[in-house]
This record gives sequence, structure tokens and C-alpha cells, in this order.
Amino acid sequence: MTVRPITIVGHRALSQRTRRVREVTTELRTLVADMFETNDAADGAGLAAPQVGSRWRLFVYSCPDAGGTLQRGVIINPVLERFGGIELDEETLEGCLSVPGEGFPTARHRGARVTGTDLEGTEVVVEDEGGVLARALQHEVDHLEGSLYLDRLSALRRREALDAVRDRGWRAHGILTWDPLQLEAADV
Repeated sequence: MTVRPITIVGHRALSQRTRRVREVTTELRTLVADMFETNDAADGAGLAAPQVGSRWRLFVYSCPDAGGTLQRGVIINPVLERFGGIELDEETLEGCLSVPGEGFPTARHRGARVTGTDLEGTEVVVEDEGGVLARALQHEVDHLEGSLYLDRLSALRRREALDAVRDRGWRAHGILTWDPLQLEAADV
């Protein structure tokens, strides 16, 4: 397994829709293993394939549900269903490994259910209401559609996030990735 560089806002892979997975290959299994390794190294709640430069429609997650139980898995070709009211809690900051070190209140539905398959082709249904997992499911599917949580922010907050990324030097010299294993990334 390898920790892969994570794409940063502005990278082309983050603005493109993903392609449906038609076959689970050895290469795809390696990608998923690397994504788990990368997400763990970056201390993320989830990681979508575009965040490591891949166009496949899949993501991994590792975060607590509403009951506080750690949930971990992969979902291939996810279909998202949102439920419950839309909430914007000024105290709950949503972050993204592709917008390193920043977090902003982001309106999300209270609940989410994602259906898809795992690496063995078995149907997977993951659901949460009111927990980090519900937010992560919505966040990761957004990535697969070519959008970031920044797209859900007001114009002012979006500008704040982009300015902060620039001010931290994340996009200096045209580099649009970061390595979770580097010490300077530890404060993300």
C-alpha cells in the first residue's frame, strides 16, 4: 500500500465527474488500498477517488456514525439519497483534505443513505442521521460529481477558503497536491 498525493482545490480532477466502475480489477483493488492508507495518513473522514487523481466512481470512509461507532468501508458506484431537513450549524465546521487546514459551516441534510457495492460486488447500504458519517457520505458523493464543499458556501466564505489555501502556500509554484506524510502537512 502507498500513501498517494492528495489533490488540492484548483486541480482539474476535482472538477470532473467520475466514471462508473464496470469491473473490479487488481489495479482498482490497489487504488482502494492506497486510498485507505492515504485517508488514514491524512486523518480524514473519507476520501474520494478524484482526490488522488483517479476518475473512478468510488470513495472510502472512516468516521463515526451518530452513535459514535467508527464506520469504515468502500463504496463503488454510490447512489446518494438525502433525508431529514437541511441544517447549517455555525459550530460544526466541514473540512476537506483537498482544501487543507480549512473548515467552514456547510449546509447539509441531516441524514444520508448511500447504496453501491464493495470490492466483492456485494451490495452495500450505508446510512446515518445526524452524525459525521451522514455529512461524509454527502461530501464524498459531491466529489464524484465534480464539486467541492466550497461550492455550497456563500461567495464570501468561498473566497476566505481560497485565500487561506493560497496564504498557506498550498498552491505555490503551481503544485496542486500535498503529501500527507510530509511534516508540514501535519497541521491539516
